[in-house]
Amino acid sequence: MIVTVTLNPSLDRTIEVDVLTRGAVIRARSARLDPGGKGVNVSRALLANGVGSAAVVAVGGADGDQLRRLLETEGLRVHAVRVGGRTRSNVTIVEPGGVVTKLNEPGGPLSPGELDEVGAAVAAAAGSASWIVGCGSLPPGVPDGTYARMCRRFAAGGVRVAVDTSGPALRAAVAAAPDLVKPNREELAEAAGGPVDTVADAVEAAEQLRAWGARAVLVSLGPQGAVLVDGDGVLTGEAPVARPRSTVGAGDALLAGFLAAGARGPRALAEGLAWGAAAVRMPASRMPGADDVRRDIVRIHARPDLARPLLT
Repeated sequence: MIVTVTLNPSLDRTIEVDVLTRGAVIRARSARLDPGGKGVNVSRALLANGVGSAAVVAVGGADGDQLRRLLETEGLRVHAVRVGGRTRSNVTIVEPGGVVTKLNEPGGPLSPGELDEVGAAVAAAAGSASWIVGCGSLPPGVPDGTYARMCRRFAAGGVRVAVDTSGPALRAAVAAAPDLVKPNREELAEAAGGPVDTVADAVEAAEQLRAWGARAVLVSLGPQGAVLVDGDGVLTGEAPVARPRSTVGAGDALLAGFLAAGARGPRALAEGLAWGAAAVRMPASRMPGADDVRRDIVRIHARPDLARPLLT
């Protein structure tokens, strides 16, 4: 069982257009509403591939109720903690070729008492968990050290903890020795305090996070694949997608596949890349199922080209 924690979930409305023109009236080709938030997406991807998962989410207002219903309709085991704030709604505009424009609301605040309720829900779900996965941005007013406290609390009970967040929350979590962190390129550069222009830069920055406490670092690089840096060394890999449809949730699918395959070594990295690539081929923020995953397109490199530049 993999338990995900999403403190700032969302309703994600994805609109496909032929071209996005500022100031124009644009007719959409399609629209779709999905439950969203990084942890929510990880659980949805796991569920779609037959891996046991439960999602702990803070929900508020009518949008929070709709989010919970959508998750339950998908068959996900949901631990919804009712809060006073309103669950946010995000809008993603997708152009042909997978070009994405996102408008993300900040989300409602969580009180200390509500944060304690979420912690109690995670603790109740953690009894049979192999991983606790804290994902996404923190709502306004929530302390930067929230994920760090989660790391310390559950590591003491022998449960592995992964964190996918950014900014001060990521820096604080790294110092609490999580088993895994999964930044993207921009988040890694911000956390390490320097540019990430080559594979060597990504490896060096990941090693810096390991020196500060993280046991393993999985860096998602979008269409350029991913880098895994852990106690076994460095692996890179990619899974090219000829016709991308939407990148929304691809990093979450990558993390889900990596965890589902044991979270270590080339097999886990390959599975994560296959799941992430499958998500890119899906519309909106749909998570891929077993029939959507292609492992034949994945390439893993035990001796990566460290000088390879990362495209902007």
